Amino acid sequence: MSEQRERWMKGAVAAGAAIGGLTILGATAKGQGKGFKIGLIGCGGRGNGALGNHMAATKHLGLDSKVVATCDYFKSKAERTGGKYGVPKEKCFGSPNGYKDFLKTDVEIVLIATSPNFRPVHYEAAIKAGKHVFMEKPVCVDPPGGRRIIEAGELAKKNGLATVAGTQRRHSRGYQQRAFRIKAGVEGKVAGGAVYWCGGRLWFRTRNDGESDADYMVRNWVSFTEMSGDHIVEQHVHNLDIANWFIGNPPVAAHGFGGRHRRKTANQYDFHSVDFDYGDNVHIHSMCRQISGCWNRVGEHFVYNPATKVEKPDLKVPDFEEHGGAYVQEHTDLLRSILAEKPLNEARNVGESSLTAVMGRLATYTGQEIKWADMMKPNGKWYGFTCKPTAEDFETGKVVAPKDDVVAVPGKG
Repeated sequence: MSEQRERWMKGAVAAGAAIGGLTILGATAKGQGKGFKIGLIGCGGRGNGALGNHMAATKHLGLDSKVVATCDYFKSKAERTGGKYGVPKEKCFGSPNGYKDFLKTDVEIVLIATSPNFRPVHYEAAIKAGKHVFMEKPVCVDPPGGRRIIEAGELAKKNGLATVAGTQRRHSRGYQQRAFRIKAGVEGKVAGGAVYWCGGRLWFRTRNDGESDADYMVRNWVSFTEMSGDHIVEQHVHNLDIANWFIGNPPVAAHGFGGRHRRKTANQYDFHSVDFDYGDNVHIHSMCRQISGCWNRVGEHFVYNPATKVEKPDLKVPDFEEHGGAYVQEHTDLLRSILAEKPLNEARNVGESSLTAVMGRLATYTGQEIKWADMMKPNGKWYGFTCKPTAEDFETGKVVAPKDDVVAVPGKG
């Protein structure tokens, strides 16, 4: 196993097992009577879901936590969520710059569930403010954003701050057990496979009369590449994350194609098909689609090399905890790691998985081979490629929305 693969498997499996090994009673005893001050940035459906999951985890551990602040681009949404938890209106922040005042409060754990384009800025700011973080996936829409997440994650590690991401499969009993078996060698090394996120069309918002470009993009974020990264990034990152995890490293190159036939707003594709080359003759086919009325599948299929299989008849696979499902378990693991003073740090994992999805999108949009080094090395062709408008453009009021139904054409530009 290469040094990089060893790093990935140790970081993902061993750390998970260590936190999972803390008994419920042990963690509760240490945290008995203790509560954390919780805050949410991004008060949409997923943000409210994440907050509910987090509070369920605190209840499971016997913690007396309290929501003390909320924040959203639209202040009314922050107030609506805050009202459910008794947060005073003066602690419910709005506007593109609202997160700055939010982070000046006494919040200890920040949940970030804004659209993906804002996450690098919000995560970096939260870490610099000394907060523990849970952030939803994906965590970027372009290479600079992904690298920013990874760099901020290193700062979090240095400062003893926890970071857990919304790639909840890493906190699922079944996935953790399979990863444990792969690390132990009893499955053999992954030789190839396919990953899928094929489902129906998501929601979209048409533009209101007189609506600003910025407001329209925020309300319709799931349709704009600049906001969500396209659905290969926003949804399919889950399955690509599993491929990276089980193989032990991100891919070295991507080749693919895609297209648009059904969408009515913004500029994303309806489907993507990508060949991810992981090196060592390992290829993973990535297939994702958002078109209603078609065959659907969300999952992964891997083929293992029998020649690399190790027989360990006495291997005992841990019974990893999954209380309340993986969506709650990821928050339980976050809290346990803070209580144990062994903070989990998933920033690099989710950063690299998000960048894998970005690499796939660049391949389908351009029709060219995209290499990992193209995004990660300063002399790489895509190193400085930035989706605009950026998060900073929203803060300064310099937002110009792309035209609806104008999309990337492979082979041009």
